[in-house]
Amino acid sequence: MKFRRIAVIVLDSVGIGELPDAPDFGDAGSNTLGHIAERVPSLKLPHMRSLGLGRIAPIADWSHEPKLSSSAYYGKMAEVSSGKDTMTGHWELMGLKIEVPFRTFPDGFPEELIQAFEGGTGRKVIGNKSASGTAILDELGEEQMKSGAWIVYTSADSVFQIAAHEEIIPLEELYEACKLARRLTSEERFAVGRVIARPYIGMPGSFQRTPHRHDYAVKPPQPTVLSSLKDKGLDVIAVGKINDIFDGEGITEASSTVSNEDGIRQTIERLGQPFRGLLFTNLVEFDSLYGHRRDPEGYAAALEQFDQAVPALLEQLTQEDLLVITADHGNDPTYAGTDHTREYVPVLLYSPAFGNGGELQPRSTFADLGATIADNFDAPPPPNGSSFLSMLHAKDQS
Repeated sequence: MKFRRIAVIVLDSVGIGELPDAPDFGDAGSNTLGHIAERVPSLKLPHMRSLGLGRIAPIADWSHEPKLSSSAYYGKMAEVSSGKDTMTGHWELMGLKIEVPFRTFPDGFPEELIQAFEGGTGRKVIGNKSASGTAILDELGEEQMKSGAWIVYTSADSVFQIAAHEEIIPLEELYEACKLARRLTSEERFAVGRVIARPYIGMPGSFQRTPHRHDYAVKPPQPTVLSSLKDKGLDVIAVGKINDIFDGEGITEASSTVSNEDGIRQTIERLGQPFRGLLFTNLVEFDSLYGHRRDPEGYAAALEQFDQAVPALLEQLTQEDLLVITADHGNDPTYAGTDHTREYVPVLLYSPAFGNGGELQPRSTFADLGATIADNFDAPPPPNGSSFLSMLHAKDQS
C-alpha cells in the first residue's frame, strides 16, 4: 500500500534499551524509557501504549498492556553508524550510514582554533570547556556582561556552542560569529558536527536562554531520502531543528520551534493542511532539557505531555496518511554522565488504512525507515536500509 503523506515525529533521545554494542560506547545497561518508568512509577502513556510502545521491550511493571489498535504497528530499530549524536541518528533515519564519528572535545577546543575564532570576531573567548548550558551561564554570564567576551563551551556531543547575552552582543553578531566558527570547525582536523548559537537574557542569578537558538550543521556527506523526495517535486516539510540537522538539504519548507508543545502544535496544524510528501518533526526538549540534565521526572512529564497530544495527531490522519513516531538515540536520565546513550529506538506506525496491525521484526538499521519512505513515494532507494512497506497491510488485505 502507498500513502500520500507520511509524518515522522522524532522524540529526541527516547531510547528503549541498550544495543548489543552499547558497552563499546560506555553505555552498558542504559535504557532511557525503561529506567524513566522505573524511577517514575506513575508514568502514564496510554495512547502510545495502545500503539504498541509497551510491547517493544520489557518496561517496569507494564505487564498488562491495553488492547493494541488494529491501525498500529510497533517495533524497534538499531543504529549502525559510528556515533550516537543527533545528526548521525537523523541522517541514518534518512538512509545514510556514518562510518567516521564526529570529534568531541571533552577538555575544550585546541588553542589554535580559539585564537582563530577570536581573531576573526574581534572578541575574546571565556570558558572553552565541556559544561552544562545553564551552569556555564551561572558561572560566566556576569563576566560576559562586563567584558563582552564570547562564552564558548562544548558537551559530550560534537558541538561548538557560543553563548551571548542579547543585550551585550546583538543577535546578528552572534550569528555571524557562528558562521565563522562553522567554517573554522569544518576543517578535517576539527570535524565538529554542529555550531550552536545560544543567546540568553537576564541578570546574574536569573539568566534565561531565549528561543533564538540556531544550529549550523555540516551538510550530510551524501544525498538523503529528503533530497530524493524534493527532486521528485514532493513536499519535504521540516518542523523544529530538522532543517538545521540537514543544513537545509532536501527541505522545501521549514519552521523552527520554541518548545515541544510548540512543535506538537505546529505538526497538528500542518497535518490539517494539504501537502504531498513528508512532514518531519523533531521534539528536542526530551533530550536538551531532561536527558542531558539527568532529570527523569521532567522527562516523564514531557512524555506524558506528548502522549496526551497523540489523539489530536491521529484525528488529522486520513486513509492516505501514515504517522511514524520514533527517536534518534537514547539519553538515559538515570545514567552516569550527561552523554547520549547507545540504544534501540522505538518505531510506532499508525494509519487509518491499517486493518490488522501488529509487531514488526526488529530493524537492523534506522535507515530502514528512509528506505520505506523512498519506496512509498517511488523515489530512488537510499544507499542503506531495506523497506518494510510491504509488511504494512490495509484493511482488506490478509
